[in-house]
Amino acid sequence: MENPHQQLLSTKRWVIKIGSALLTKPGEGLDVDRIRWLSGEIAELRSQGKEIVLVTSGSVAAGMQRLGWRRRPHALHQLQAAASVGQMGLIHAYATACEQHGIHTAQILLTHSDLADRGRHLNARSALHTLLEMGVLPVVNENDAIATDEIRFGDNDTLAAMTANLVEADVLVILTDQDGLFDSDPRLNPNARMLAASAASNPNLDDMAGDSKGELGRGGMATKLAAARRAARSGATTVILSGKHPLNLRHLAAGQGVGTLLWPDMKPIKARQQWLAGHLIPKGRLMLDDGAVAVIKQQGRSILPVGVRQVDGQFTRGELVLCTDLQGHEVARGLVNYSADEAVRIMGQPSQAIQSLLGYVDEPELIHRDNLVVTG
Repeated sequence: MENPHQQLLSTKRWVIKIGSALLTKPGEGLDVDRIRWLSGEIAELRSQGKEIVLVTSGSVAAGMQRLGWRRRPHALHQLQAAASVGQMGLIHAYATACEQHGIHTAQILLTHSDLADRGRHLNARSALHTLLEMGVLPVVNENDAIATDEIRFGDNDTLAAMTANLVEADVLVILTDQDGLFDSDPRLNPNARMLAASAASNPNLDDMAGDSKGELGRGGMATKLAAARRAARSGATTVILSGKHPLNLRHLAAGQGVGTLLWPDMKPIKARQQWLAGHLIPKGRLMLDDGAVAVIKQQGRSILPVGVRQVDGQFTRGELVLCTDLQGHEVARGLVNYSADEAVRIMGQPSQAIQSLLGYVDEPELIHRDNLVVTG
């Protein structure tokens, strides 16, 4: 692909994520100057006709500073308390900075359960679309004050990618303290080389991303790569970009080759399938035989009981399950028509046998193709 950054010239809707490492000064709390800079850059992008959704970290780090804590706590209730304290200052800083450019802001706090539930997913989508239509800047953060271990996104890179899916963004920009994705950690290797562009699905990127994380942030390059691949499901291009250089966002919007660009090399999937693919809390697993794997991957067919070899977990009708091949590799995920106990009773059997085995027939398919998305 010749100069892939040029494709950004025609894009309209951007999700911009900024991490804790950029938003805080060690021992001093929020970096208000950086928030002012970011607000000015967002104003410039909006003047070019771009719609912006901002996903921000920083509430826990800001709360730690206000509470006088030097190390990030591990206890969930302490993280919730720090986030509650810090969120006040974080949003006030954004609102004040954006007002200087005539931009109204709106706080959007989300948990995984908001996007895992189909109804709340659509409500969140409608709210964000309405705010964009009104010219308001949505400022999105995880609702740490009420999140629990089971429903946490785990990092705001994932939240940013899911937000990009939610609003059908053209571009996801992940601002970080590094210039982009390097072939090794540039903080340890002065000869590390930065990757300019690649397909998001490129398996060679996994070794480059590693698993390092900062003290305040929860997301290293591995989570940024995972976020890029998640964003690619809805057709979004991801750019991992330094937030330390004042003009980087303007250069990016002008099609200049800054940061690491990861383009989607798959067709965007339908909105309902986006929701299924982004669901982070599967309730069980179906192990499929080779024939079932082939027909769902090559022909987009439903999953019938006859193709299931093993059922794991406890789930009820309508819940999400993973579907794997015989080697345990995930190939799809979808909403089941039968409970785990019922699935065990009908697995390996033809659909015509469901009536005699269960005493009733809900659907002939265990998972209908409209409720199924291929992921592997």
